This record gives sequence, structure tokens and C-alpha cells, in this order.
Amino acid sequence: MTETGHVDEGVDGPLLAELKWVHDMIRADLRSVRGLAEQAAAGAPVDEIGAAVRALRTGGPLWQLKVNCLRYCRVVHHHHSLESSALFPALRRADPGLSDTVDRLEADHRKVADLLDRTEAVTGRLTEESAASRRDLVEALTELSDHLLAHLDFEEQAIGPTLSRLHTLSF
Repeated sequence: MTETGHVDEGVDGPLLAELKWVHDMIRADLRSVRGLAEQAAAGAPVDEIGAAVRALRTGGPLWQLKVNCLRYCRVVHHHHSLESSALFPALRRADPGLSDTVDRLEADHRKVADLLDRTEAVTGRLTEESAASRRDLVEALTELSDHLLAHLDFEEQAIGPTLSRLHTLSF
């Protein structure tokens, strides 16, 4: 999707373009979150981290660190749920050779769900006084970011060629 809100149907086709658009929003917010994790690890005051979180809340549609982490978690859960219920069955029908790939993507979704739940839990425990809560936050955000970024890249590469050939999903 372009900045004007139109899906770029170029070489990718509409379904792959839409998938990449959603993934790019997730990637952009993950970059911001990684920066916050680094600031937290370096001992930034909680009120500064809170201000950065509020800026993300008003400036980005996806990632909410402390107060609104649940909303981001729900967005990713919802995106993965839609992929699992609509996209993956259509991919299996369109290209049976993708069965092992789809199995891996579904396993990745379960892992991401666990990491999102962990991240949500540790963000709620972040305090100025607790070095342990900061360490837990940095570890959770880093693990989530590393796994989710690798998942997004793999998903685009593995199913991109098939998505490029599809113009709609048949249910």
C-alpha cells in the first residue's frame, strides 16, 4: 500500500502488496520499540520512556509498550488469526507444495503469540527502581523483535511467489 492508501499492485500483486504493507507497519513499530528497549537498558527515566510510549500511541497505529501493549498484541494476534483462517488454507489449495512452509508459519504464529503475551506481562512490571524489570523488558522486546522480524521476512519470501499469482482468496 502506498502512502496515499492505495495498494501498489506492481509486480507483487494485490495480496502480496497488502501483506507487505501490514508487515512494514509492524517493522516500523518494532524499530521504535527496539530503541525504547535500548533506552530502558541504559537507565532512561521511566517518565521519559512513558513519554516515548505516549508518542508511539499517538504517532503509530500498532505498538503500544506499557499502557497500550495489549492493543498491539491484539493487532498482531488478529493479523495472524486472519492469515491462519483465510490465507493459509487458500495457499495450501493454490500450491500444495507449500504445506511444510505453511506448517512452519503456523508454528511461528504460536511462538509469536507466546512472545507477545510475555512482552505484555513484563511491560506491566516496568518500574524506575527495578533493574530486573528493565532487564526483563529488554529481553522480551529483543526476543519478540528478533523472532517476529525473521518470521515476516520468511513469510514474504516463502509465500510471495504464490501470492503474486493470486488476485483473490477462495474460501
